[in-house]
Amino acid sequence: MKSQNEPPTVVAALVSRARAGDHRAMNDLLTEITPYVARVCFPIAGDNGSDAVQEALLAIYRGLGSLREPAAFYGWVRAVTTREAVRTAKRLREEAASLQVDSGPLENPLDAVHINDVFDRLSEQHRQVLALRFYGLNEDEMAATLSLPVGTVRSRLYRARRRFQEAWQPHAA
Repeated sequence: MKSQNEPPTVVAALVSRARAGDHRAMNDLLTEITPYVARVCFPIAGDNGSDAVQEALLAIYRGLGSLREPAAFYGWVRAVTTREAVRTAKRLREEAASLQVDSGPLENPLDAVHINDVFDRLSEQHRQVLALRFYGLNEDEMAATLSLPVGTVRSRLYRARRRFQEAWQPHAA
């Protein structure tokens, strides 16, 4: 199986063949990127990650013809995937109350050790901005992806970091 570290000429050749209508190349390309797409979707879409992966793969399949430079394939995939994960999360949003950080004492102190548990207890908006930052987007890129003003993204990022830190270290005040 190829990886994101595959030589650009191999990925570019697959992309070119897929764009030319080679169904096997398209299948190989989608199979290749599915784990990467999932790693991007799940932190952003949370419980709706599987739906986000499906939507992202469909958008990539439909939009491959719009890719201008095959060598930029993974950057394009990241942008499409991020956009679809955000859209899916918005569309399938769960009740906001069930996604808020529990500000009371933890039932099990070991929960604070598990980063995924802390991350999952953040609100959807806070998970989104932290995940987008993790994947290397700057505040302007996050604002464009989330269709928000840059100031809103900055305040969400600040609050998300603070809430994460509070949940990670509940004994620190």
